[in-house]
Amino acid sequence: MSTLPTTLPDWLALLESRHAETHIDMGLDRVRAVKERLQLAFSCPVIMVAGTNGKGSTCAMLEAVLLQSGYRVGLYIKPHFLDFNERARINGEMASSEALVEAFDAVESVRGDVALTYFEFTTLAIMHLLSKSGVDVAILEVGLGGRLDAVNVVDADVAIVTSVDIDHTDYLGDTREKIGFEKAGIFRAGKAAICSDPVPPQSLIKHAEDIGADLWLIGRDFNYQGDQQQWSYGGRGQRRNSLAYPALRGANQLLNASAALAALEVLRLELPCGAQEVRAGLAMVELPGRFQVLAGRPTQVLDVAHNPHAAAALAQNLGNMGFHRYTYAVFGIMEDKDIDAVIAPMRDIVDHWCVTALPSPRSSDPAKLAEKLAGLRPAGAKEDDFSVTTFANPAEAYANAVSRAGENDRIVVFGSFYTVAGVMAARKSSLH
Repeated sequence: MSTLPTTLPDWLALLESRHAETHIDMGLDRVRAVKERLQLAFSCPVIMVAGTNGKGSTCAMLEAVLLQSGYRVGLYIKPHFLDFNERARINGEMASSEALVEAFDAVESVRGDVALTYFEFTTLAIMHLLSKSGVDVAILEVGLGGRLDAVNVVDADVAIVTSVDIDHTDYLGDTREKIGFEKAGIFRAGKAAICSDPVPPQSLIKHAEDIGADLWLIGRDFNYQGDQQQWSYGGRGQRRNSLAYPALRGANQLLNASAALAALEVLRLELPCGAQEVRAGLAMVELPGRFQVLAGRPTQVLDVAHNPHAAAALAQNLGNMGFHRYTYAVFGIMEDKDIDAVIAPMRDIVDHWCVTALPSPRSSDPAKLAEKLAGLRPAGAKEDDFSVTTFANPAEAYANAVSRAGENDRIVVFGSFYTVAGVMAARKSSLH
């Protein structure tokens, strides 16, 4: 056997090159085989979170509240913006590159001739790392769907599905019923299955009942109420009153926070969290790229919205921000998304589109996007009032928006993780 990489970048490059060569069936049998050889098991409660939108926010809220409560928390969250290490968090800190290399070595040493994709390999490695880190609780974010996601070789004590909407149709099907079934695949018999989608697909409810999961539905088993100042959570046997609004901004955050508090209600004997800790956790939670408003002027907002549901929420949040003279959008999106439906809620908000290619073979062509967007020009709009410009990468598109925006304007970066990551990287390098 050839020598293994000794650095994290070299390991990731190896996995990417292998990934390109492997054509693999969708099942979990291979991942399960390697999991068993690794003897991967958690000796603490496991919370698993799936959903079209809101899963990252829900994971971040759980992590923040549990850390405030003094627990040692392991978190697996995807994707990363600047460093792969962001995907593995132990006690609120990114895992070290050394620890990740060790975990990759562990997977490789038992893998034998089993082929694993990049996601399967890295998921097993990170779960192995978390399971060996003496955490009191592990929070695992599901990537695509749920049923066939590599995370699902672990049995969750509490499974959350945040929202079910149309995205990734190639893999998950093109209806909410099909997608709901895929996401319900993380539910387990006799364990809590929490769904914070206000209109859960029948397929999700039926699957939970068929396998004998303990289904918690928003509006039936748990709920929230709020006024301008504060909000309250009510569950099956626990109320939490006069809560501060989550530091994550946006229309759906109380749904996400309620799901997190329902999970903590389920685990209240193993992981009790006091009222003060819950308040502090929600008030302090941070998550990059989810309606992230940067300090200073012009106003700048980073949001990874890349499907119709998320774009509608973004438009609503932007609408609540008050007056801005012009809004510049740095926009790049993948070809396989429902592009028209992502643009639709933003058309009355954006005046100047800075359209970018993305560093992926699935990137939508900026020239084609520009053609689509040019059709949105309001009748009789002057040159100064509406424009569409194309760029080779997010950094150039962002630099252009910054050079043109006045201090009473705003810049919105959205459309893909790649769009936001490109702008984050550009900002980071300009600070040094």
